[in-house]
Amino acid sequence: MFSDEFSNDFLKSLKATLPEERLLLDVAECWTYGFDNSRRHSTPLAVALPVTHTEVVSITKLCNQHLVPLVVRGRGTGTTGGSVPIKGGLVMSMEQMNRIINVDIENRLMRVEPGVTNQEVQDRAAKDGFFWAPDPGSASVCTIGGNLAFNAAGPRAVKYSTTRENTLGLVAVTANGDTLRCGVKTTKGVTGYDLTRLIIGSEGTLAIITRATLKLLPLPESKRTISASYQSIEGATESIVSIMNQSLIPSALEFLDTSAIDLIRDQPGINLPEQANALLLIEVDGLASGMTDAIRQISRAASNSSLLEIRHSNTDEEDRQLWNIRKALSPVLRKIAPNKLNEDVVVPVGKIPSLLEGLQAMSEKYGIPIVNFGHAGNGNIHVNLLYDTQNPGQASQAYPCLCAVFDLVLELGGTLSGEHGIGTEKMAFISQEIDEHTLFWMKKLKTLFDPNNILNPGKVFP
Repeated sequence: MFSDEFSNDFLKSLKATLPEERLLLDVAECWTYGFDNSRRHSTPLAVALPVTHTEVVSITKLCNQHLVPLVVRGRGTGTTGGSVPIKGGLVMSMEQMNRIINVDIENRLMRVEPGVTNQEVQDRAAKDGFFWAPDPGSASVCTIGGNLAFNAAGPRAVKYSTTRENTLGLVAVTANGDTLRCGVKTTKGVTGYDLTRLIIGSEGTLAIITRATLKLLPLPESKRTISASYQSIEGATESIVSIMNQSLIPSALEFLDTSAIDLIRDQPGINLPEQANALLLIEVDGLASGMTDAIRQISRAASNSSLLEIRHSNTDEEDRQLWNIRKALSPVLRKIAPNKLNEDVVVPVGKIPSLLEGLQAMSEKYGIPIVNFGHAGNGNIHVNLLYDTQNPGQASQAYPCLCAVFDLVLELGGTLSGEHGIGTEKMAFISQEIDEHTLFWMKKLKTLFDPNNILNPGKVFP
C-alpha cells in the first residue's frame, strides 16, 4: 500500500505547509531520525518539525490523503522500536513543540506540549514545591510525548502509579485531522468515554498528542533510602513480599540479583558486603517528623535470616550515594553486552520468587547469562539476556530462551510489558497475552481512529 517515494503533489503540499528549515529531505539529516534505543533503524523519506497544533493537523491530513506512513517521535529513548519508521514515509518530530504552556498550582496541574522533557517538567514543578510522578530512567532526555505514548513509569510508580494515572487530559489529532479534546481539569470526571487513558500507551497508533494536562503532586517534605543486602535471592524476595504487605507504602523498591551485583561490585563508590547475592533499595518519603518511624517500619519488614546488612541515608548526599549503586548498572550492561535482550516483564508481587527461580533455571538450561533488576515493588523486573552474537550456541538459544521467559511470566499471571510498550520487538508475542476476541476489538478501534493505517504502521499488532 505504501510507496517508497513521495508523490510530487504530496511533496509540494508538504513544502507549502512548513518552512524549509523545518522540513528535512536530505538523506543524511533524515538518517538520525530512523532509530530508537532498540537498535533497529530505518531511514524515513522526510522529517517534519511542526511548532503548532495547526501544523500537526495539516501534516496529518496530507499524509492520510496521500497514504503516507506517519511516525511521531520524541527523543527516541524507547527500547521496543516504537518510533522506528519501518514503513518509511514521514517522521514527525515533536522536538520543537516544547513549551510549558502554564502551571496552575491552585488546581495542581501543568499544561505542556509533547516535546517538553520529563526533567523540564520536574524542574518547573519543583519551583512551586510540586512534582509529576512518572520518573523513567531516561527522565533527563525523554519527552512527555514519549512518556504518554508508552505509559512510562519508573521507580516511583510503586507509590504514585504511572503516566495514565497522572494525566488529566489531552489534545490529540486523529489520522484524518480531527482534533480530540479529552479529559478534564479536575481529579474527578466521568462524562463520556475515557479517551485520555485509551490514547496514553497506544504508541502513536491512534492519535498524535499535541498537548497534555499533567496532574501535579506536592513534593514530600523528606525522603530517605534504605539499602538491604541479602545472602540469597530467596531472602530478598521474601522481604519484597513482606514490605509490600504492610501498611507503609515505599516510594520506591528496587531489586538487584546476584549477577547484577557482580557486575557493579568493583565500580568506584560501590561498597557492598562480600557475601551479598541480592540487594534491595527502598525509598520512603513523607513528613520529616515521620521518617524515623518509617525507616524503622520498613527495616523491620525487610529483616529475615538472610539479611546481611541494612543501612539508611541521613542526608541527601548519602541518599545519592546509595542510589548510585542502582544507577551504575545500566552503563555497565551496555558496555559488556551491547546485543543484550532487555525485557520489562511484570508479575504479581507475590509471584516474584517464582519468577526469579524460573529465570535462574532458564539461564542454566539455555546457557545464557541472565541479569535481573528493576522495580520490585510493582513486580516489574527487567530481564536481561546477555548473549554473544559471535557465539553460535548462545545466538541460537537467545530466542527460545526469550520465549520461555514470556511463557513463565504469563503462567504466573503477569504481563509482557510494564513500561516499554510493544513496538516491533514484542509484536509477535502479543497474542499470547491477549485473546483473539479482545485483539479483534482493539484492531477495530485502530480502524476507527486510523482507517488507512498511516499512524505508526507495523507496530503493536502483527
